[in-house]
Amino acid sequence: MFRHKGKSRTLKHNIGIAALLSFVAGTVNVVGFLSVQKLTTNVTGHFAFMVEEAVRTNWAQAVFYAMYILSFFTGAFFSSFVVETVHRLTDKHIFIIPVLSEAFILLFAAFLDYDFILANPNFIACTLLFAMGLQNALVTSISNSIVRTTHLTGLFTDLGIELAQLFFYRTGPQKTKLLSSIRLRFTIIIAFFTGGVAAGAAYMNYQIRILAVAALILLTGIVIDYFKVGVRLARIERGRHQKL
Repeated sequence: MFRHKGKSRTLKHNIGIAALLSFVAGTVNVVGFLSVQKLTTNVTGHFAFMVEEAVRTNWAQAVFYAMYILSFFTGAFFSSFVVETVHRLTDKHIFIIPVLSEAFILLFAAFLDYDFILANPNFIACTLLFAMGLQNALVTSISNSIVRTTHLTGLFTDLGIELAQLFFYRTGPQKTKLLSSIRLRFTIIIAFFTGGVAAGAAYMNYQIRILAVAALILLTGIVIDYFKVGVRLARIERGRHQKL
């Protein structure tokens, strides 16, 4: 799921990582907004708000929106830099540092004092935007730009295009490819929605601590990935011994 990169990835790998990371993003989206009333999984809206505040010469608020955008960008840069650095050493562990970093950031935010959160909403927003930029860059890199999980604007655009194309490509490999892509996009949408609904339902009781669950999901994904790889390698090793 995490380990495979580029051409070695299959639809199953992409659906697995899309479901897991989209659920996390949906959770962060809702928890971030309910906690600090800020968008914490994408920067499209922040860019519009920044321009609006700049036009009004409200420079202090415009700077805050610029910080949100920069935080997402910095997270994406950090993730990509780590992936490329580790890729030059080994292909096996390129995802470990970004995923662990995201999990740590979410855990850090989850256990902040409530009064600190109220007093520092911009810090919380920047922290979560950094984590989402990190996640989006990671999944974009390892899926060869096929999977994106932190926002839905481009996703719904692609889905609309592909559903329209189904009217023209009704047979053959092109239809098979379209159906696989549509299935992947619906997986992302459903997982994002499910994460958001679950977070919204639990927020009244647990507030920002729900992010700890998102972090646990990330860590569980790593463990499962390693377990599957270990089982596969064990089978290969047994096959070699049987041939000998």
